[in-house]
Amino acid sequence: MKGILIVDHGSVRAEANDMLICMSNLLQTMAGPEVVVRYAHMDLAEPDIRRGFTDCVEAGATDITVFPYMLPPGRHSTADIPRMVAAAASAFPRVTFSVTPAFGVHEKLAELILDRAGIEPVRSFEGADADRCWDPECSEKLCGDACRAKTAHHTALPDRHAN
Repeated sequence: MKGILIVDHGSVRAEANDMLICMSNLLQTMAGPEVVVRYAHMDLAEPDIRRGFTDCVEAGATDITVFPYMLPPGRHSTADIPRMVAAAASAFPRVTFSVTPAFGVHEKLAELILDRAGIEPVRSFEGADADRCWDPECSEKLCGDACRAKTAHHTALPDRHAN
């Protein structure tokens, strides 16, 4: 069974931590009962990553995708969370897991910002049209591991090991 564990930094403010509960409930409703959705905080609040990962496994998840619920691909999403998840997963050798990039630059986030600003988009992007670099120099570096252009480019490369 597929599982999703969303992980934020955690806060000393209960309201900030409670928001992740709401997001988890929204994701669970959208994903349906065949997917386990749980949440965890990297620091400052409970449940921590080890508890969140365990909660996924105890609910039946055998393949867990961990999503750093953070905007930029900083140290927490690229190093700390993957390290903490690997440590939590070591107790469950039959469970597979992966850690996604943080949100990064994404057209759905741009749509949300425009919506909250009361502005109707004049153009939308979908599919391959959205998998582009938004850096004026097209470096595919500014977004780090969250760069959709870089991900699309690497996905499109032929597999050199295929026969």
